[in-house]
Amino acid sequence: MFLRGLAWFVLVAALRLPGVCQSQQPQPPAKPAPSGMSGIAGGLGAAPVYDEQHLPITKGGIVDKGPVVFQDVTKEAGLSGWIHKMGVPEKNFIVETNGSGVALLDYDNDGWLDIYLVNGSTFNALDGKEEPPHAALFHNNHDGTFTDVAAKAGVTNDRWGYGVSVADYDNDGWPDIYVGNYGKNRLYHNNHDGTFTDVAETARVTLGNWSPGSTWGDYDGDGRLDLYVTGYVHFDRDNLPVAGSKAVGFANCLYRGATVNCGPRGLPGEPDHLFHNNGDGTFTDVTVKAGVEDKDRYYGFSTIFVDINGDGKPDLVVGNDSEPNFLYINKGDGTFDDQSYVSGFALNKDGREIASMGIAAGDYENNGLIDFFVTDFGDDYKVLFHNDGDASFSDVSYKAGIAQTTIPFVGWGDGFIDYDNDGWLDLFMTNGHVYPQVDQHDWGTSFAERPLLFHNVPGAGGKERHFDYVPPVKGSGLAVVVPGRGAAFGDLFNDGKIDVIINPIDGPPVLLRNVNPDHHHWVEMKLVGGAKSPRDATCATVYHKANGMRMRQDVLSSGSYISSNDRRIHFGLGDATNAGTAEIHWPSGAKETIKLPAVDRIYTITEGVGITGALCGGAPCTDAAPAAAPPSQSTKPAAH
Repeated sequence: MFLRGLAWFVLVAALRLPGVCQSQQPQPPAKPAPSGMSGIAGGLGAAPVYDEQHLPITKGGIVDKGPVVFQDVTKEAGLSGWIHKMGVPEKNFIVETNGSGVALLDYDNDGWLDIYLVNGSTFNALDGKEEPPHAALFHNNHDGTFTDVAAKAGVTNDRWGYGVSVADYDNDGWPDIYVGNYGKNRLYHNNHDGTFTDVAETARVTLGNWSPGSTWGDYDGDGRLDLYVTGYVHFDRDNLPVAGSKAVGFANCLYRGATVNCGPRGLPGEPDHLFHNNGDGTFTDVTVKAGVEDKDRYYGFSTIFVDINGDGKPDLVVGNDSEPNFLYINKGDGTFDDQSYVSGFALNKDGREIASMGIAAGDYENNGLIDFFVTDFGDDYKVLFHNDGDASFSDVSYKAGIAQTTIPFVGWGDGFIDYDNDGWLDLFMTNGHVYPQVDQHDWGTSFAERPLLFHNVPGAGGKERHFDYVPPVKGSGLAVVVPGRGAAFGDLFNDGKIDVIINPIDGPPVLLRNVNPDHHHWVEMKLVGGAKSPRDATCATVYHKANGMRMRQDVLSSGSYISSNDRRIHFGLGDATNAGTAEIHWPSGAKETIKLPAVDRIYTITEGVGITGALCGGAPCTDAAPAAAPPSQSTKPAAH
């Protein structure tokens, strides 16, 4: 843990801490340097990697031939006219570097995913000297194109935006949007008519300085979704963190010897908050009472409510930048047990904290346990935390074949996605540096970087799984080079294939349509909770048996880097034509088993009722598929 206040003046003079405004004093040999957003991770500078054209591998390594998995359809989809903006190009301050998230949601309940892109801002906009950048709400036109309706919908934000999460917090059947800002946050309540109203003030969830990440979950089992919000840096415009100033302890702020913006290390942090849903449109801050107080004010980014230990109660993970991560286990009595260190999630295998940006949650081994992939700064490998059972995790990044390839990249949004529908979760990661200065030096890295894709394949004897790197083919989506930040994953075209939307910094979004040539089958499920569950079934878990496998997916309100993915459950079935059986663990505690009648459909399943709808190609199915039997209930809902 790192000291604040006066202790910082001592530390900065004694240590060259990555992710910190670094002084020119010698580094004590006994202190290993942890990773950070302004610095060099663990190995104190990995060797640069170049391709055959001597391009940094972060933007090079493009191959002429190979499988094309994604195609960039941004322009054709009508998204290229919207521009993300965050500060000035020079990135003089950390508030200008981190970028924004993106959410996939069906805001009008028409069965098609829409796109909400958070925008940043500038100091001039905050001061009223120029028009603020606007967030975008792209309505899905059902024909491969999208129309920005943010102004009409009332969700332009017009503040300095960072993160977004989606949930139906008032159980009215319509998704609401929470936006984390530098400044006051927003809670956009869905008015059911294509518009939203910001109710954050009356709901008492505005906060006020810098809150990038958020997540929703019914932690106390009362059927209402509660809200957790991360705090990052306390950024004071009246005391700007300028290199050599009192605000940073008179330290220099350097990256590989070049002057860069200062932080996060050495700057005061913002605490995290847990808000209990009172059921009347208001929330109460129960952070201390629930045992999730961020006493040392770590630099929080992404956070997810998800059931880690299989007891049906949502647990909580938080990725902290340059400081140990948090893992809180839900005790079932309205409080949490901090198991960050004992679980193995706080640090990597070397005992170092990492610059955690994005968190992907998924069961990549199909063993029923949730694993986590956490993105990190450049010159450090990105960490795959394997769930060993009993809420214990091991860093298997090198063993799984991910570590070495990821070292040069600065990772942000990430996701476990089954891009080829073979029934095994693959890994996608979007990347981009935080310092424009890197383009002025031959350091083997670049400000704009390309994404990475890894294919989940069996190991020797077909037992242990590992990931094979998928090279970027020239002209394909994996060869797109942008300063990536937020990313969200979902079936945007209702064709059963998982697509990617990226929100880069200072540019248009990137929509990567999944064009993988496989003809594998699939099923998707939109879950609707009953009277004792949240209406949108947040934190429900589905175990799906098909094609000789038992796969797991969870309904999550957040993920990736401060973003929100498609809430519909998606399972690839390979060549199987039997749609299989879904065992649904509802938030209420009820467990139901439902036989799905046909493949290649998007089912709506309502707790206690069964299948209440099905889409084929985005329209109601009209074929003669056999009707589904009512669900078999194995466990009655828990009492509230």
